[in-house]
Amino acid sequence: MLGTFPVGNGPEEIAFDDNNIWVPMESDNTVWRLRAEDGGFRGQLRVGHSPTAILYDGQTIWVSNFDSNAVCKISQHP
Repeated sequence: MLGTFPVGNGPEEIAFDDNNIWVPMESDNTVWRLRAEDGGFRGQLRVGHSPTAILYDGQTIWVSNFDSNAVCKISQHP
């Protein structure tokens, strides 16, 4: 193991956008953005209820929110 990086409550999945690691937190209804090179915290965004899946399509981060029955589109660099 190279490191452990603390995040919020209920991390579900992970996405990588060439610069950042994105982690949806099901319990907090947020998505955390970490710097890929060292895991440093870059911010968090509120999304719908119970974000459970995340995807980077080459331009945009997409998050599915289980309890909102919705998908959120997040700019790569909010």
